[in-house]
Amino acid sequence: MKIQSVAVLGAGAVGSYVIWGLSHKKDIRLGVIAEGERADRLKKGGCRINDEVYRPEVWSPQEAEDVDLLIVSLKYGSLPEALESIKTIVGEHTTVMSLMNGVDSEELIAEQVGDDRVLRSLIKVASHKEENGYYFNPETTLGIIFGELAAPFDSERVQAIESLFADTGIHFRSTEFIREEIWGKFRLNVCNNLPQAILGAGVGCYSDSTHMKVISDGLRRELEQIALAKGIDMSKMAGTSGRGSAVPASARYSTLQDLDAGRHTEIDMFSGTLMRMGEELGIPTPYNEYTYHMIKALEEKNDGLFDYQGERDKTTWAK
Repeated sequence: MKIQSVAVLGAGAVGSYVIWGLSHKKDIRLGVIAEGERADRLKKGGCRINDEVYRPEVWSPQEAEDVDLLIVSLKYGSLPEALESIKTIVGEHTTVMSLMNGVDSEELIAEQVGDDRVLRSLIKVASHKEENGYYFNPETTLGIIFGELAAPFDSERVQAIESLFADTGIHFRSTEFIREEIWGKFRLNVCNNLPQAILGAGVGCYSDSTHMKVISDGLRRELEQIALAKGIDMSKMAGTSGRGSAVPASARYSTLQDLDAGRHTEIDMFSGTLMRMGEELGIPTPYNEYTYHMIKALEEKNDGLFDYQGERDKTTWAK
């Protein structure tokens, strides 16, 4: 098995890492999935990554049908409307890797295309968007982790993807504990991504404030209780996914980046998912409930809900 064609669905912060790494690989076709105005924009301007313009091919879902490898790197909220495109792309020879945040995107995709088509995976990349493109540090990026759910772990498709990523600059490794690795990244996102977003400060806040550590630890306890109840032994990856990419204390992770830009966040995928699982399992999730509603309120603030300037006739009584 040799991968000769790769399609990227979602050419944002995560997809840019894949495009950057595979663009110089000479023996494959690399394309970005897009239609309409977005396709026109990509064909004209390409993808600007680390101050360089990359020009992968631009394919419609129909043009990408039965591609060897489909990498899904969308925002979680965009997945439901993309499922039909994914069904169109995935053929008899297609492997799907979802590099999305959260713990259930692969199940949602598998419901549409079959579980046998999906290779579980995750990515750790501290990428951010600026006016003139996406930026990340290739050297400190931990990269892409992937693996089979059951033996043989050194499967033909795992070997094919290892061969694909070799000598590209992409950091990668396969693992026998991919479910635990995915939940390990989920833990990092929930505990280090969300409290920072509410505070509006760089990630140094976790080491500089005992109060922030208490909040982060509370979120962690709830997540680990749910993982344990679902049979996920997170100690299996204690030495690997327990850490993220090296970043400065001023770094602002994706949820805070979204709020800074006035966008809605992926909080439904983070605390929203844990609240739902906690309710199903009978596990209280007060830290996640508070975090969920606070970030939802910050989204409402960005939407202008609390802009009371000019509403002089509206009276609110203090009690």
